[in-house]
Amino acid sequence: MTETGAAKGNNRRERADATGRRPARTRMGGREARHALRAAGTEGNVVRPGLNGGAYKPLTERDMQRIYDTALAILENIGIAEPIPEILHYALPGGCWLDERGRLRFPRALVEDLIDVSAKTYTAYAPDPAYDCEIRAERVYFCTSGESVSILDYEKQAYRPTRLVDLYDAARLVDSLEHIHMFGQPFIAAEYSEDLYVHDINVAYAELAGTCKHFALGIAAVDHIEPLIALFDAWLGEEGGFLRRPFCTFGGCPIVSPLRFGKDNAEVLVKMAQLGLVGDIAVAPQAGATAPAALAGALAQSFAETLSCLAVMNLVRPGSALNFGMWPFISDLRTGAFSGGSGEEALVMAASAQLCNRFGFITSVASGMTDAKVMDAQAGYEKAITTTALALAGGNLLAAYPGIVGSLLGQSFEG
Repeated sequence: MTETGAAKGNNRRERADATGRRPARTRMGGREARHALRAAGTEGNVVRPGLNGGAYKPLTERDMQRIYDTALAILENIGIAEPIPEILHYALPGGCWLDERGRLRFPRALVEDLIDVSAKTYTAYAPDPAYDCEIRAERVYFCTSGESVSILDYEKQAYRPTRLVDLYDAARLVDSLEHIHMFGQPFIAAEYSEDLYVHDINVAYAELAGTCKHFALGIAAVDHIEPLIALFDAWLGEEGGFLRRPFCTFGGCPIVSPLRFGKDNAEVLVKMAQLGLVGDIAVAPQAGATAPAALAGALAQSFAETLSCLAVMNLVRPGSALNFGMWPFISDLRTGAFSGGSGEEALVMAASAQLCNRFGFITSVASGMTDAKVMDAQAGYEKAITTTALALAGGNLLAAYPGIVGSLLGQSFEG
């Protein structure tokens, strides 16, 4: 017998008990093992939720100050068009004014005061407290996002409309993926798209049923919020339980670029502040289309637009928390199409993260928005380079768009 064979034999004998019988084999996976790992926590892991970023700094201190000054000048001298009555109710007594064109102007001193009083940290609660996340100071968490309208059938290599069951399956998948820490609505439920109230209620239930992690919903109308809160209270078994421990974030796009409020989601923004909930927004002017083609100009505009939302929330309720979703997008100037997987997108989003961290905001940025139509080498490269850049830049809430293909138009479970 060789030395190796003898060693193996000795090992087998050592594993036998006093009666000479080998101990029964135990199953290492399954539900109980996952619960044990969850209870043990993640503090000792090399890779864990909330690692600090911030090492990548594409902007100089002078760059950031110039963008900041320009954004405040935009708000004071140009303002935001089409303010809704709910915003005017708080903004005009708070120190803003309407100009002769009906644009809402924000004085620089007022905006700076509102920046100072805004929340700089909060806890993103989860249905399972083991998944609670402390959002603050360059801590990086990954989440999904998208609200795409189609999904890639990998076997057929063809797209089909997304269904509610796809949303549930995506939530279940994220629930088991260690390095995705929150679940943002990745696509719509196309079969309910004719009735947006029915759509939002069903999407909320599917996400709640599918994941124990914090999750986010895109809300079509402010009237849907109270019924959704009632649904979550029913799940908790106590009235008011959700507002004490909000495990879901409601959001939308309250700005229609350039520099205009969007009525439906602006109403949602005001309602979030009134309820004391975290606002979750995405402000996405597209450089070369709805924002200047020059990246610095696009940054200044998107910063101003997102600052207006922060100002509104803190005029309604001082100390409000906002996921500062400053998402400048990039156009391919040859075609005018969105180019989410481009190097410029990685650069400008990393600059957004750096800029927001510099001024103490809760940073929300987006990556992984590949222009590839299927999960191929191009998709892998574009997702990797954009996501790495933003994580190193220290974005707090990194919507890494796992599974997204076709410049946000489709999703793939294989991605």
